[in-house]
Amino acid sequence: MNKIATLITCHNRKEKTLSCLEALFQNGLPENHSLDIFLVDDGSTDGTSEAVKAHYPSVNIISGNGQLFWNRGMHLAWQSASQANDYDYYLWLNDDTDIFSHAISTMLLAAESTENKAVIVAPICSKNTGQLTYSGYQSKGDYRTDIRVEPSSKLVPLTYFCGNCVLVPRAVWQKVGPLDPLFHHAIGDFDYGFRVQKAGFKSFLTSEYLAFCETHDTLPKWCLTTVPLKQRYLHLYSPLGHCHPYYFFRYEFRHFGLIVALRHLISVNVRMLMPQLWEK
Repeated sequence: MNKIATLITCHNRKEKTLSCLEALFQNGLPENHSLDIFLVDDGSTDGTSEAVKAHYPSVNIISGNGQLFWNRGMHLAWQSASQANDYDYYLWLNDDTDIFSHAISTMLLAAESTENKAVIVAPICSKNTGQLTYSGYQSKGDYRTDIRVEPSSKLVPLTYFCGNCVLVPRAVWQKVGPLDPLFHHAIGDFDYGFRVQKAGFKSFLTSEYLAFCETHDTLPKWCLTTVPLKQRYLHLYSPLGHCHPYYFFRYEFRHFGLIVALRHLISVNVRMLMPQLWEK
């Protein structure tokens, strides 16, 4: 029996979380495969845990303190799953992502084609437009030239990836470990992609879309001249900020070196202080 642990973290998105779980439970698993779900509810006050217990009592709910956010919540889910059983696969899944009914079986086939020695990433599209929203990237050594990958007729190699729906085989986990709890909310998934590569493994994007999720890509408030300076500062240094200077510096220093990390540390703070320079 091949055992799969699905890792999810959530906070006050009850309807999205229930929709995610509904799609997950509708997935058809290949023969001799089982699925356990580990959901970190990070301090929800909207009745998420109660609703999950009522509709999906088999879900393992782990309570967070409300300060874990995505990456640390996923780390706790992974830690809880690895202590509960010896799983063959770990499936990351965002609670705002609804996977298709064949998603898991498709990802398992892709993993088996690599002898279960590669991370498999699901490309995700908008339900409204059908356009790509989340996938992975091929790095050319400079963010300005990185390529966001779209699905093609075969598995496509990636350098790093978004963590919406990702399958990590046991061989990779045993060498690379879980997501790094250093990172609060964002960056942990990108960091994991580079760590996988440095450990001698590969990551691939599947050949077809496997889930729906709407994009959250909007210009952050710390970039806007219409937002007061104090608010720009608070948004930039918020745990929810995708470019939190401290965590982004640690990430870049780890994977790109001191010069790149310092350059971006300075530039992001200058942009927060004087966003009008970029608007021009």
